[in-house]
Amino acid sequence: IIIIKLLSDKREVDSLHGRIAVGFLIVQDILVIVAMIALNALSAADTSSLAVMTFLRILFSGLLFLVLVALLMRYALTPFLNFLAQSKELLVLFSIAWAVSLAAIGYSLGLSKEVGAFVAGVSLASTPFREVIGSKLTTLRDFLLLFFFVDLGAALDFSAIGSQVQEALLFSLFVVVGNPLIVMIIMGVMGYRKRTGFLAGLTVAQISEFSLILAALGMSLGHIHAPVLGLITLVGLITISASTYLILYSHTLYSYLCSWLDVFERQIPYRELADLPAAESRIDIVVFGLGQFGRTIVDLFKSKGYRVLAIDFDPELVRKAQAAGIDAHYGDAEDAEFIATLPLEHARWIVSAMHDQHPSLALQQTLKAQQYPGNIIFAVKENKQRETLLENGGMVFVVHEYAAQHVAQELLNLDMSG
Repeated sequence: IIIIKLLSDKREVDSLHGRIAVGFLIVQDILVIVAMIALNALSAADTSSLAVMTFLRILFSGLLFLVLVALLMRYALTPFLNFLAQSKELLVLFSIAWAVSLAAIGYSLGLSKEVGAFVAGVSLASTPFREVIGSKLTTLRDFLLLFFFVDLGAALDFSAIGSQVQEALLFSLFVVVGNPLIVMIIMGVMGYRKRTGFLAGLTVAQISEFSLILAALGMSLGHIHAPVLGLITLVGLITISASTYLILYSHTLYSYLCSWLDVFERQIPYRELADLPAAESRIDIVVFGLGQFGRTIVDLFKSKGYRVLAIDFDPELVRKAQAAGIDAHYGDAEDAEFIATLPLEHARWIVSAMHDQHPSLALQQTLKAQQYPGNIIFAVKENKQRETLLENGGMVFVVHEYAAQHVAQELLNLDMSG
């Protein structure tokens, strides 16, 4: 929850490293759910004279539960939500009731309420209403997150903390430093750039909330004792706190450490370079950002016969643009090494349609360092962003989404007159 919230606040959920991080988290949570089912089944078997039969009963109940939910997802859930969607309040109430109900069913089957709630979330995410439900439940999620941390703090045995600090710091150091290093090594071997590996690695520099739930389950089953749970909780608090700031300042950290990270990148990072335009390509205009404003510029200039190169960090927007016949590629405007690979020698215009000040400033500084001789345009949404960009040179438009076509036409007129 915390990592997704941080990535969402930074608008990086749809970036390549954001999608990879979400993939890590999903696999991690699924494995924890499987482990929790197995632990509950084994625990029930241990206390029964018919151990094997008890284990098989819980396992069968779990599989039947998943199959029934899958059938509801396939044939009933979406049509029913279509009916409820006439009222957003009913949609939200049903989502909460659905999660609580499946949590209760999971608990009654011996699978734990966390397993049931997780299945409920997966089923709702499979419907076309996942974005609406997610946005409406954001406030409730943040409110309940407060109680999660209250419970986390309450689980700490302060009488034992003094003797556990050394161990907690050692384990936390491994998680905060070791986990990102492991991810960077794996992603480097797989052919990703060091920047992608570094940013994705920072998202796993903590133990997840499910780890704490798994530990609590282990204590309730008698597999671990209270001091061990306290140690895990302390490591969780340290790593969650540390990784929060690592993620918030990930780009700044990368700018300081990038020269030391070459060892984590292949000589040819083929996973990302395979999608780059040819170095000898002659491009008239390069557009960073394929949102409404950026796509409008791309479409207008392309319709007038210009050779347009579009860049975005959202792979889905890139795929849609490519399907429409646009020369679009995945890339990060804040990555100076990526910018250096683009065929900018003959480009007359570079347009930053990202609206966010930070990547625009990074792009501006990179182009200035590379002594780019053409025209640079920045689209911003607020006047205060405009002043910062103007200080370093370049034309700036304060853009409203409804004026995208007008601004694109103005740029075209400027190019024709120049």
